[in-house]
Amino acid sequence: MILAKAVELGISKVGFARATAVSPEAYERYARWIERHCHGEMSYLEKYEDVRRDPRLLLDGAQTVIVCAFNYYPSQFQRADVPQIASYALGRDYHEVVKERLMQLAEYIRENFGGETRVCVDTAPIRERYWAVEAGVGFMGTNNQLILPGRGSYYFLGEVLTTAVFEADEPCRDSCMGCGRCVKMCPAGAISPEGYVDASKCLSYLTIEYRGDLPENLDLGNRVYGCDECQRVCPHNRSARPTTISEFAPSDELLSLDAQAIAEMTPQQFSAIFRHSAIKRTRLAGLQRNLRACQAGLKGDE
Repeated sequence: MILAKAVELGISKVGFARATAVSPEAYERYARWIERHCHGEMSYLEKYEDVRRDPRLLLDGAQTVIVCAFNYYPSQFQRADVPQIASYALGRDYHEVVKERLMQLAEYIRENFGGETRVCVDTAPIRERYWAVEAGVGFMGTNNQLILPGRGSYYFLGEVLTTAVFEADEPCRDSCMGCGRCVKMCPAGAISPEGYVDASKCLSYLTIEYRGDLPENLDLGNRVYGCDECQRVCPHNRSARPTTISEFAPSDELLSLDAQAIAEMTPQQFSAIFRHSAIKRTRLAGLQRNLRACQAGLKGDE
């Protein structure tokens, strides 16, 4: 019954895991990542350590973690000669889309199975990719992206915690093929062969989360928001297929944005264009900062 409802809601894959504390190995790996300051200035990742360790603290009496994967692979892409935006942000803000659909799934669970529910869409301190592995949805790549077997990594994750009990799926124990392409092709050298991603170097972090002046001589190429390179070169994404979720389709207005339009954009225009976009996170000042860095790098290459 739940699987049929999930399909109706556009969910590509759903998995169930018993709500418990995360494994000691997973906890220690995350703790080491924080200790190495790989999270850059994202201090919020240091908070709620107890909740990250045990999702049952998010919902009293939680018995099951239901993990849902939503395909966002675009059917259309930007022209190569315009400032590039990561494919996940070409459509409507996934926080809105995924949350709306998971709220419908949570209501369906309450009506048909009873109990309480809580919806999480990456703003809650829950180890999403860990639970996706435990729920059999996918496995972790060297680039730290969750990879769905036979489908690739262009997926958003969301969770429904519930006090209802469901049979747990077998964890996904597939593994990355270890080709090392993401390590080799990362333009910032942010990915280690051991599977650690140093966010303080990552172009996605620097162009989206980081608020200060960008490092000198940073090579953004033509990227003004995020970076898809580790996914673009991943062999698992050869099987990626365009999403059927209409809200993730890029708007013509966004696809046509060129450097001049971004450089001359007013706060009012930014708010109108990106009101329902993840791009609003970087703010106009950040987007124009990134554009200037791109243009400086391109001039340096001449």
